[in-house]
Amino acid sequence: MRALLALILTASTAFAQGGRAGDFDYYVLALSWSPTWCALEGDARGAAQCADVADTGWVLHGLWPQYDRGWPTDCQTTMRAPSRAMTREMEDIMGSAGLAWHQWKKHGTCSGLSADAYYALSREAFESINRPAVFRNLARPVRLPAKVVEQAFLKANPRLGPDDVTITCRAGRIQEARICLSKALVPMACGADVVRDCTLSDALFDPIR
Repeated sequence: MRALLALILTASTAFAQGGRAGDFDYYVLALSWSPTWCALEGDARGAAQCADVADTGWVLHGLWPQYDRGWPTDCQTTMRAPSRAMTREMEDIMGSAGLAWHQWKKHGTCSGLSADAYYALSREAFESINRPAVFRNLARPVRLPAKVVEQAFLKANPRLGPDDVTITCRAGRIQEARICLSKALVPMACGADVVRDCTLSDALFDPIR
């Protein structure tokens, strides 16, 4: 019974919907490999970032406030919602204004920042990480260990440590690189619930179109 209670308590604190804005421990910068999202979702939606002329590789999925264990989401905030102009300005790194709006509502409201400041910090975080150039040179789909993608990020970003970045997979494909940063955007070790590396040795990695 005691073990069951502990399990229930752990599950209930995995996230805190409606957490207190600004009350968190660090950020997770999520970089999504656009060809994977396009193959699984975007193509069916006719998303602009999936067009052949888009030339889209790693895009900003979001900058997520995180607790040492778990994360806040959809926080109450006194900050005004972003304008359409603000969300459109994020399209170049996020792929769509719709994603920018969704990320503000779910995660930005928990940052304690205004929408403008949250987007500016998100852009700063995105630009602080070098996306490995090697992946832009792929001519055809390849299968590779997810660990290879992590090692490429570490090589391109010498200030990152092995515990600061994790690679995720979805449907047998490389999905995201997630990098843990302090509130000052300094790389730091991820919490135990973030470090869930993809263990596939043959993950599919599509080239940029």
